[in-house]
Order: sequence, then C-alpha cells, then structure tokens
Amino acid sequence: MSNVEADPAELRCPANNPDHDAEVQILTPRDVPLGGPRAMKVRRTLPQRNRSFIGAWCFVDHYGPDDVTSSGGMDVAPHPHTGLQTVSWLFTGEVEHRDSGGVHGMVRPGEINLMTGGRGICHSEVSTARTSVLHGVQLWVALPEEARNAPRGFQHYAPDVVDLDGACVRVFLGSLAGDTSPVDTFTPLLGAELLLDSGAEITLTVDSSFEHGILVDTGAVSVQGQPVKQAELGYIAPGCPDLRIASLANEQSRIVLLGGPPFEEEIIMWWNFVGRTHDEIVAFREAWEAGSDQFGEVSGYVGAVSRLPAPQLPNAQLRPRSNPKG
Repeated sequence: MSNVEADPAELRCPANNPDHDAEVQILTPRDVPLGGPRAMKVRRTLPQRNRSFIGAWCFVDHYGPDDVTSSGGMDVAPHPHTGLQTVSWLFTGEVEHRDSGGVHGMVRPGEINLMTGGRGICHSEVSTARTSVLHGVQLWVALPEEARNAPRGFQHYAPDVVDLDGACVRVFLGSLAGDTSPVDTFTPLLGAELLLDSGAEITLTVDSSFEHGILVDTGAVSVQGQPVKQAELGYIAPGCPDLRIASLANEQSRIVLLGGPPFEEEIIMWWNFVGRTHDEIVAFREAWEAGSDQFGEVSGYVGAVSRLPAPQLPNAQLRPRSNPKG
C-alpha cells in the first residue's frame, strides 16, 4: 500500500529503547484518506510520536469494514518502495496485486502476501469487482542495513487455523502456539491473527526478547489486565514471556499480534521510501520521478493515472523525530 498523504511527514525513526516495563502502552490511531473525495480511510497506529517501531514493524494501517460502493474501494496506482517489506493481510474482500517483479496475484482473507522492496520495487493494489466490503491491515517491515538492498521478491502463504481453548490463531509470520510460518524475513518477526470467543481468556507463551503489539480489530480486549479498545494498539516491552489476553466484548474479538526484537537501527521514512539519510531519500524520489529502472514497471494496471507521482519534499533537511523520553 502507498502512503498517499499529499504532505507526508518526515520521520527519522531512532532505535527503540525499551524500559522492560510490563505495563501496556496504548497507541491510538489517526485517520488517513487514501486519496480523492470518496477516498477509503485507514487508521494508522504506527509510526506515531509515541513509538517508531515494534520489532522491525514500522508501519501499521488498519482499514474497514469499508463498503466499497460508497467509498470507491482501493485503487492505488503503481508506486515505489525501498528498504522495506510490505505485508498484506485481509479479513474481508479481495485485492489484486501487480508488481515490477512480474508478480500478478490476489490478496485474500487468511493469506499473507509479503513483498520485498529492497533496492527498489513498484506495485499497484486494486480491490476487485467481487469485493463489496474491504477490511484488513497493511503493514511495513524495515529492512536491516545488510538486507536493505535485497532483490525484489514476493511470498504467499495460507496458514492453517490453530485451535486453542476459547480462541483460534493463524500464524502468518514467525512462531506461536506450536505453529511456524515458512515465510522468510530478514529479522525475527511475529505476525498472527487471533479470534477470541466472547468472555474467553488465553495465555500465550511468547519470546521474552521480543516487544509486542496487539491491534484490536473487532470487539475489545484486555492485555495483561489492561483494557485495549477497538482500533487501539497495545504495546508491551521486552521481558514478558507470557501474554494474557481476555475478550471483554459480548461478541467474538479479533486481534492482530505483532512482535520482534527491538530494531536497533535508525531509519528515515518519507512517503514510500525507507532510507538512512536525507540525501538518500532525495535520490530515491528523483529516480522514481525519472522513471528509473531501479523500480521497474508494473504491467497490466488500468487506472485514471499510470503511476503515482512523488510528493514534493519539504523545504528543509529531513530531521529526526525521537520517541518521548521516560
């Protein structure tokens, strides 16, 4: 997915400095339109001023359930990425994916599509005619220094459902509840969808070296005894070997669990680019605007524009934004 904000903020994301506090930090979303007067809106919980990363997860967009007959659905023209992997995970609907690595495929509920941008890739995303309601998450993973120029790549996987007492789990990245995803990443990661029965409480054994984030899609839950409302993301610092999650709703609750060891590199994230310096971001933008082979071309996309133009850079050096102290 593209960050289609007309004036994207420059973010220099410092390495996280967890305090090993078992308390749950609540991150609230902000609404971001995906362009146009009938635009579909997404709820963005990462990055924000209170947190830059959860593991190497650096971007969390949560959208829907969205009636595409009124919103127009998703139609994101070819756009570039560098220095990251994109993770698409749907609850409802279908999205057609095309990229400059030659991949043409569908994003469907319960199936992960992971695209590696590395040195440069471009792709388009369009909700299909079969879709009436679109609902899911779009996630980005920052690549570490040794992998950020990796070649373009694409992986698809449909995880099995793991039944627990009062819940079921789909593990799309990493390992949880005795199941392991075969999808390759460049840093250790955890990604899973959990459905909790009304009133259910579960305890998940997790890697205590990871920090974790719990995004509430439907219903409401408590994490370590602290309430996390719908659309909020609860953050837990490393040092916690067990996650206690309880459904507080009179209906099934759905959450997305993300995790990974603290990402110890600084990055600059502007528009759809992840880099390390101001000059690097400038060069990425110039290459995209010039139609450079660095990003390649998407075949088969039909839309109002053939590609998304890059926004103008701010009239200032891209500057750091640090996590609050304490």
